[in-house]
Amino acid sequence: MIKKQHVMTAPMGWNSWDCYGGAVTEEIVRQNAEFMAKYLKPYGWEYIVVDIQWSEPDSLGHVYRPFSELCMDEYGRLIPAPNRFPSAADGKGFAPLAEYVHSLGLKFGIHIMRGIPRQAAWKNCSVYGTEYTAREVADPSSICAWNPDMHGVDPKHPGAKAYYDSIFALYAEWGVDFIKCDDICRELPRCTDELRLMSESLQNCGRDMVFSLSPGPAVPELSELYKDVAHMWRITDDFWDNWHLLYDMFSRAKTWCIHTGAGNWPDADMLPIGALRQCKNPDIRTKFTQDEHYTMMTLWSIFRSPLIIGSEMTKMDDFTMSVLTNTDILEMHRAARNAHEVWRRKSAEGEAILWTANHAEKPGRYAALFNAGERDAEIGFALTELELTGAENATNLWTGESLPADEILRFNIPKHGAVALWISEK
Repeated sequence: MIKKQHVMTAPMGWNSWDCYGGAVTEEIVRQNAEFMAKYLKPYGWEYIVVDIQWSEPDSLGHVYRPFSELCMDEYGRLIPAPNRFPSAADGKGFAPLAEYVHSLGLKFGIHIMRGIPRQAAWKNCSVYGTEYTAREVADPSSICAWNPDMHGVDPKHPGAKAYYDSIFALYAEWGVDFIKCDDICRELPRCTDELRLMSESLQNCGRDMVFSLSPGPAVPELSELYKDVAHMWRITDDFWDNWHLLYDMFSRAKTWCIHTGAGNWPDADMLPIGALRQCKNPDIRTKFTQDEHYTMMTLWSIFRSPLIIGSEMTKMDDFTMSVLTNTDILEMHRAARNAHEVWRRKSAEGEAILWTANHAEKPGRYAALFNAGERDAEIGFALTELELTGAENATNLWTGESLPADEILRFNIPKHGAVALWISEK
């Protein structure tokens, strides 16, 4: 089983995919790291993650270019393209960039694909420290459906474990703190043996790293396997700024909430907020309304999904910053326990959803009330529905307003909006 002690709170950070696809550069990463260190680190945000195609010199954005020439060492291990990551030149890899991120008090992560590069198999590279070759280790029948850069490995071949040992040892040398592994989460159980090889290699590489599995949806029947081999696993395919995807997340969170905590983090994916898809158009911003921001951040936080920002942070506006730095909501993200849906009600007036959770350290209950309907509505609930006795007062976590803890609490909530509450007990 993978170590959990260093991931006892759901990770919070930034990932380059939503804003740059596969075309992020070192300069962009450094600028975003500097922004996080200055403005968000005091609130608990700490991971800077370089997403897919960092070894491809000419990646253009969110579209993959089949059979592109990748940068790779003599042992078939992908290395950063130096034209995009200049500090990686002369075999330094991501070590200089990781060192810079660490100097800011942050942590550094990278994206990888399951398997061994197709290019390594074609060139028949040696597997580091062995007499085996990439061609012997590769399984050409196991190829990602949406990016053909990699072959899977044959987990029964002894060189497969050696290959994974070699890449995780390299990442440890670079100072990597977070690995997002793609083309694996929803591929189970077909790729279970390969996933176990990766998990063992990470466990034995000599450095603590968060191990995150993508893409979703994860398979609920395999929940114990995910908990054995990883810290995070995606419960959805790529999540974008679309209300229907956000609406769908309520049912996914309901399914996975019983598996959240103690180093196990079902992952509702990145927060597609602020400036997105910057390679396509630098003026593109999220389609989510302000009320949908409240709904997303409230659900992710009470559920305790990892919080990973998907935007170009240097273009952050005041409203988005206020959402990401709300200390009461972030305390709920850290301290909520036993979160679950209380009820979900549809009527002629619309649809309302109530979630609750207790606090890890103090008496009382969190309550999250959502208007999932298509028009503004008055929505209420009784404190008895939260199994509360002797409630003292209620605090609106988004506004800071203190409210009397009446037996029934009612709120006018805009469509797609949310109210988050802390209700203290005497």
